[in-house]
Amino acid sequence: MKIQLLYGTETGNAEMLCEDIETHLADDHEVALANLNDIDPADLDADTFHLVVCSTYGDGDLPASAQPFADTLETAGTDLSAIRFAIFGLGDSSYETYNQGSEKLAALLVKHGAKQVGDRAIHDAMGSDMAEDLALPWADDRIAQAADLFAET
Repeated sequence: MKIQLLYGTETGNAEMLCEDIETHLADDHEVALANLNDIDPADLDADTFHLVVCSTYGDGDLPASAQPFADTLETAGTDLSAIRFAIFGLGDSSYETYNQGSEKLAALLVKHGAKQVGDRAIHDAMGSDMAEDLALPWADDRIAQAADLFAET
């Protein structure tokens, strides 16, 4: 399956997690990795499953590297109805705005027609689990779900 890993990050944690996911998936899938800052929403490919990893910054805001993507999507009003995605959030539950960045990004993608595969998964930096221990099984599960959806079309 063609998979595009997209990340929105402020400090690099989402990028590092995407690199771990990329390594995990590379033997079985055609995987590309990109910063949301470098992506135009209109260029998302309908034949590709998009795995998004996004952190939260400030008062529940999108991280700096995701903001241009979100702004372009809102301004251009791009139709994403052919796009399927899953999203994984990184956050810290000691903040009141815990994991709101990924929540906002998922809502924005859905608002523009993209179809979310499975529930949003989240990691708590205050917890005992390592992000990759949650993200790798999450990626496998969402890819299995998406494979069924892609086979239907």
